[in-house]
Amino acid sequence: MEYQSENIQEIGARIELTRFTAGEVTELHAMLHVEPRNEIFESQLFRIECAQAKLMAMDEVKGAKIVFKRYFLSDATNQVPRIEENDPCTVSYIQQPPLDGSKIALWLYLQTGTNISQQNGSTVVSHNGYQHIWTMGLVDTTVESSYMQTWKTLLSYIDTLKLFGATLERNCIRTWFFVRDVDTQYNGLVKSRRECFVEQGLTPETHYIASTGIGGTPADPKAIIQMGCYAMTGFELAQQRYLYAPTHLNKTYEYGVTFERGTLMQYGDRDHIYISGTASINNKGEVEHAGNIFRQTHRMWENVETLLAEGGMTFDDVMQIIVYLRDCADYPIVKQMFDEKFPHMPYVITLAPVCRPTWLIEMECMAVKQATNDNFRNF
Repeated sequence: MEYQSENIQEIGARIELTRFTAGEVTELHAMLHVEPRNEIFESQLFRIECAQAKLMAMDEVKGAKIVFKRYFLSDATNQVPRIEENDPCTVSYIQQPPLDGSKIALWLYLQTGTNISQQNGSTVVSHNGYQHIWTMGLVDTTVESSYMQTWKTLLSYIDTLKLFGATLERNCIRTWFFVRDVDTQYNGLVKSRRECFVEQGLTPETHYIASTGIGGTPADPKAIIQMGCYAMTGFELAQQRYLYAPTHLNKTYEYGVTFERGTLMQYGDRDHIYISGTASINNKGEVEHAGNIFRQTHRMWENVETLLAEGGMTFDDVMQIIVYLRDCADYPIVKQMFDEKFPHMPYVITLAPVCRPTWLIEMECMAVKQATNDNFRNF
């Protein structure tokens, strides 16, 4: 794993980059940040665009193509119409204000050595018999409740998967659900997702999908729910394993929700881990250390570390982190803690309430490690 950080003084921006290579394929994650200044959004957007151009010109990135992008925005409804997105990739825009005081931050996932195309509204990465299908920014505003918007968005995504010969139960690896006013609207999402999953063959006796369900405001004022998804075709069932960490965490269905804590995907040349949104919770489904941001952060790290260990990895194998905070006043404490623990890691801290009011912080991450799995094709 290679970590790199570059401050671009002339434009007041910072690039945080992780690079991993095994076999024929290189994967890169980048977080782009701009300094908060007394300026309008367009000025910060211009600086983010300059930082992206600088990123793409770096020797470590040359030849890479963008798989997906996520913009973290302070006012999505007013800012998204001002973004002219020209990159041929799937894009997510979500109002989760960066807590460094800026109006915008950007996460990019890139690859070299694969064929990347746009099909059926998704970015499709094809290589070695696999199709990796990334689909972002899904909403449905034809109905008004979080329950019905979740149902219709999931059904639309299921129809998209059919175009690739895929199903939700067999092929979906990772989802993100962003919920407007999560404290009041999350229950509708949970109920709708659970009912849809049962219909699709996802039950406590089968499996669920790694996921994050978090506060986030879509750009469309009518949208309560926004979804992003990653699916894959061409893999064997034996390549996928779910992570539980039973010493620290319980099965999510025990308290009424339906997602996996983490998912391990194995290839001939590498392993991937997708860690779901993880907070300060114990193996009885109870919130740990209510009201204490310092102790909740440590318990969250402990939970994630235990999940990674179950998949044969450590924090040294993590490529990027997204941190969600309920209270912006906790930012200085959490920023210092993350800087000390992860001095080289690309990460962003955003204002995004967690799905339980007493959870102060949540994180998610992706990890990769070189491996030799003779029974499987390379990535």
